[in-house]
Amino acid sequence: MEDSAAPWPDDAVEVGRIVDAWGVKGWIKVQPFSADPQALFSTKRWFIKPSEQPRAPGAAPLPGLLKVTQAREHGDGIVAGVQEVTDRNGAEALKGARVFVSRASFPTAAADEYYWVDLIGLDVVNREGASLGRVADLLDTGAHAVLRIEADGGTERLVPFVAAYVDQVDLPGRRITVDWAADWD
Repeated sequence: MEDSAAPWPDDAVEVGRIVDAWGVKGWIKVQPFSADPQALFSTKRWFIKPSEQPRAPGAAPLPGLLKVTQAREHGDGIVAGVQEVTDRNGAEALKGARVFVSRASFPTAAADEYYWVDLIGLDVVNREGASLGRVADLLDTGAHAVLRIEADGGTERLVPFVAAYVDQVDLPGRRITVDWAADWD
């Protein structure tokens, strides 16, 4: 049996939030931060931290690790049973907690597929080698993702993350090459 005080992984990535209790047997409902929540299914170890909101005075401390016994998609979320919680009151006490998993446990991405967390912080250059800045975030427009690139001086660029504009993603080299002119904002 694993220790519920397992060390926090160095590569922890926040993948969801506990939004409510589900049922009477201590199951929890998790809102994943991805349309494809495979990272939550890829491991039986979910690390949690309290929400940014202050906890009620006298509230029991949260366990740092939840050992998932069962998990499945349910509507637009995920419901899961965990060893540390056996009743609805215990599940309700977790409401608002942030769920993290080790990046190493993510399923392997297919060729030309990337996890957003791996793109954030990469340098972006155009075909001429001019620096456009660094990926600060990605936006989901529904049709495709958009790189939000921040450059020195506060300049921000939004570049569609599609093959028409993205020539190469070099994760080991921490660089993305795009077909984008340096004077396009």
